[in-house]
Amino acid sequence: MNAVEIQNLTYTYPGASQPTLKNISLEITKGDFLAVVGNNGCGKSTLCKVINGLIPHFITGDFQGEVRVDGQNTLDSQVGDLARKVGYVYQDFENQIVRPTVLDDASYACLNYAYPDYLERGKTALRQCGLEGHDAEYIWQLSGGQTHLLALAGAVSLQPDVLILDEPIAQLDPMHADRIYEVLRELNQKYGKTIVVIEHHTEYIADYCKHVLLMKDGEAQWLLPTREALQHVEELEACNIFPPQVTQAAHRLQKEGVLPRDEALPTTVEEGRKTFGKLTYMPQPAEGYKGNDREATAVSFRDVSLAYRSVKGEPRTIFDGLNLDIREGERVALIGSNGAGKSTLMKLMVGLLKPQSGTVSLFGKNVSDKKPEEISRQISLVYQNPEEMFIKDSIRGDISYAMKVRGVPQWEARTDALLERFRLRELQHRDGRLMSGGQMRRASLAVGVALEPGILLLDEPTANLDIATRREILGVLEDMKDIIKTAVIATHDMQLVCQWAERIIVLSGGKVVADGSRDEIFSQTRLTQLVGIRPPEIFTMAQALNPQALCYTIDAFTRAFQEAKTCVR
Repeated sequence: MNAVEIQNLTYTYPGASQPTLKNISLEITKGDFLAVVGNNGCGKSTLCKVINGLIPHFITGDFQGEVRVDGQNTLDSQVGDLARKVGYVYQDFENQIVRPTVLDDASYACLNYAYPDYLERGKTALRQCGLEGHDAEYIWQLSGGQTHLLALAGAVSLQPDVLILDEPIAQLDPMHADRIYEVLRELNQKYGKTIVVIEHHTEYIADYCKHVLLMKDGEAQWLLPTREALQHVEELEACNIFPPQVTQAAHRLQKEGVLPRDEALPTTVEEGRKTFGKLTYMPQPAEGYKGNDREATAVSFRDVSLAYRSVKGEPRTIFDGLNLDIREGERVALIGSNGAGKSTLMKLMVGLLKPQSGTVSLFGKNVSDKKPEEISRQISLVYQNPEEMFIKDSIRGDISYAMKVRGVPQWEARTDALLERFRLRELQHRDGRLMSGGQMRRASLAVGVALEPGILLLDEPTANLDIATRREILGVLEDMKDIIKTAVIATHDMQLVCQWAERIIVLSGGKVVADGSRDEIFSQTRLTQLVGIRPPEIFTMAQALNPQALCYTIDAFTRAFQEAKTCVR
């Protein structure tokens, strides 16, 4: 039996010149765990909003074709009725949290539907989503992963047969990401829910999903079993979807003749043990972080303590006697689990937060003694949610605003230069909040560097982006070396960390628990387990083959494991 049936679906947004979805026909079987993949703007989210009826009931437009959920035509149903058939957890899931306590929020949808057992339904949903025992807690006491699970519980409480999640782990550390997917697996296998995820992290697709749907230019290219789908390496890469690193490495070694071309590609580390087990490891030179002792200190934390007041319970201590120096010219990655203090550390640097005790100094002067105008010329913070950087109704207005109000000479010419540099000239009159994820990231970076600060802080710069757009952002960072001397990134994206950062600072419990190069950090298995961080999959693959192998990229892996024990050419 099919949970969803779509026939000849074409949809065009109001005012758009081209349809976003083009003649789509597909079936999603009941009990499936389906990953929807494709590059930014290919129509993934639009397709899912068609399934739950937001399109065309709430978001109008030119709608052609037929969509059936559990045999019912969505055009003949109200959005409220469809919500009991299709639960939806959005990419910005925080906006789905509307009540102050956990059980209150989980049961709120059922209360709106006047179910007499709304509280019991909420408790059942919390148990199914791994939040049992948190009933009376305030929502601001939850971690990021728990908040996402609460949004899921709110959808589950209505007992829909289909659950859709848009980028469920985009802003989560690996520990919380694993938990989200384990909950989804249980909902799928134990409770028979049909799960649909929009996902860029193909390693999770390989581990959890049963089928993959590839979207390209608004069309459904194919729907295949996961293992078969991930064999289409070149087709996926052409759509800016990159299979697991283990799969990419095997595909490259097959093309080089190192591995047999007629063997199926591995999609997990466990499968990779067999595929790569015949290769010989060739030791590579180790690296160490030498630091920049000759450079001046850009930011200094001395005995810094900070705690957030709490409505319920004791104040939450973030830092207690923190000491840390960041020197000019460094490229630093701040890593750690959700709630470790990464974003708070950045807000202290720019004066948005003030410590209860201790000092934060910027180029030798206490940040508390600096005027905001002086701080903004020395250091800039680009927020995790790029739309928070936009205050005007056009990108041009946002980029020029700080320069204009501060009387920067030739601010108009500098605005033109930034629009050109970040490939935003054709978008300059667009509202930044209405652009795609990658476009918003580029625009927020342009806003952040407009005053040419010596230090740039980036909070989760690659969250919610496909890998191609993440690579583009990495390229932009490389291109800005002449403007930005010192850069600090807070991120869960370990591929970004390993490709870009010279120095890695690991935060846990408000303390610096490790500080050094990627070799010094990721070679400590006990540390990564303690903090809940995870190196790139290709690193784990290399370690599984040889504990001495420290490979952070596919290039490094294929260099280190090039020579086969037996000739396979």
